[in-house]
Amino acid sequence: MPKVRTKDFYERFHLELISGEEGINRPITTSDISRPGIEIAGYFKYYPAERIQLLGKTELSFFAELSDHERMSRMERLCTDITPAIIITRGLEVPEELIEAAERESVPVLRTNMKTTRFSSRLTNFLESKLAPTTAVHGVLVDIYGIGVLITGKSGVGKSETALELVKRGHRLVADDCVEIRQEDEDTLVGTSPDLIEHLLEIRGLGIINVMTLFGAGAVRSNKRITMVINLENWDSTKQYDRLGLDEEKMKIIDTEVTKITVPVRPGRNLSVIIEVAAMNYRLKKMGVNAAQQFTDRLSDVIEEGDHED
Repeated sequence: MPKVRTKDFYERFHLELISGEEGINRPITTSDISRPGIEIAGYFKYYPAERIQLLGKTELSFFAELSDHERMSRMERLCTDITPAIIITRGLEVPEELIEAAERESVPVLRTNMKTTRFSSRLTNFLESKLAPTTAVHGVLVDIYGIGVLITGKSGVGKSETALELVKRGHRLVADDCVEIRQEDEDTLVGTSPDLIEHLLEIRGLGIINVMTLFGAGAVRSNKRITMVINLENWDSTKQYDRLGLDEEKMKIIDTEVTKITVPVRPGRNLSVIIEVAAMNYRLKKMGVNAAQQFTDRLSDVIEEGDHED
């Protein structure tokens, strides 16, 4: 099933439908947009017909100078059975040759009053968001001091309970149980909640609770960029856990690597405070303050001084 169709951006940007209504449900497979100036000049060897075609003042003013035969021929070749739409910007007059060719091939011809560059930018952003690679992860996504923290771990380890405590401490819930993630850029992951369970938390013994109803609109948000992953696991006495924090583990989601911290769970550990501090410490590291590295450097200096005294 196509992620986005011509109808989606037609409705999103309130465009005017001129002709080709039969093709309004055509699928869009790429976020790239074409301005077919060179095609209107007659060169169709590399014509990207699968892209949305954008005609602005430059293309249409050149088109107006062509002969009647050339005008008809160029528009017939511009309208193919896979072209999602042809959009006229700046509210310019639509050539009759385009309307006729579009009707024959059922290519939607749309019009906007926006300037070409501005509309192209907005449409590209919309398509990239809709066509971005996506995945779903079992976990909880919370916004902690502006840091998007994805809490993962086996079922029953206490992810939702920890998220509830974080919400009580003033942080914001994005998604519980299932986090839908899309890669909007090479290194940008954005997490959202499925519509069915948005704003809901499942707490064993209590059942389903509505975080927005209980704590207010300030306790939730619809999406958040994922910056770090906290993996909760039951304490394993045979496993060696990082005690300094020098080694930075990474987790790959789609094509993006995200900082990952493993936190062992055992009675008496306040997980919400640990995760809250982990988020603050991550922010400090990004600002150039690394407590673990500073301690190691001081320790090395003390050891060197002791060696000199000997």
